[in-house]
Amino acid sequence: EDCGEGRTSRATVQQAYGCDFTLDPNTAHRLLSLSEENRRVEYREERQSYPDHPERFDGWWQVLSRERVTGRCYWEAEWSGGGAAVALSYKTISRKGGGSDCGFGENINSWSLNCSDNSYSVYHNDNRTTLLTPPSGCRRVGVYVDCPAGTLSFYRVSTDTPSHTLTHLHTFYTTFTQPLYAGIRLYDSVSSVTLCKIE
Repeated sequence: EDCGEGRTSRATVQQAYGCDFTLDPNTAHRLLSLSEENRRVEYREERQSYPDHPERFDGWWQVLSRERVTGRCYWEAEWSGGGAAVALSYKTISRKGGGSDCGFGENINSWSLNCSDNSYSVYHNDNRTTLLTPPSGCRRVGVYVDCPAGTLSFYRVSTDTPSHTLTHLHTFYTTFTQPLYAGIRLYDSVSSVTLCKIE
């Protein structure tokens, strides 16, 4: 059940720690549309008719999960288009404007894995690390959080094998001091992200 370095059994991790998350419409930028029971997010040219809400992002194309991340949690996200970020964030992250205090991974309140066809990179507090492991055509990533231990691990999920092998990408080591939520950011108007149902 180790979620550390190298390759990890996806089935074991999902069975032990799998968590289902949905996206919170009250946090979604108005140009982001939610569908598939609030598991999928994509860009829309027309502003969505969301009500005013103090927790809504109005600068970055971002959205947080409705459910908190607690204990030990594992989930997966699949992206398409030009690129996206899969993140973990405190609820206290700023929501207004396009500054670094609001962007996932660009402040002390959030961590992110940025995905594109060419590379992965991780961000925290505006410090970027480009990862050596290539996407290799994979567009699904796994996230494992151990809240008591203070670890956040990202994985590449290889969907070309029946077992969907997990390849470790990066682990952050920290002390979590506030309630945590999953987050998604889209980088362009052709990108989308779906939070995968636990199988």
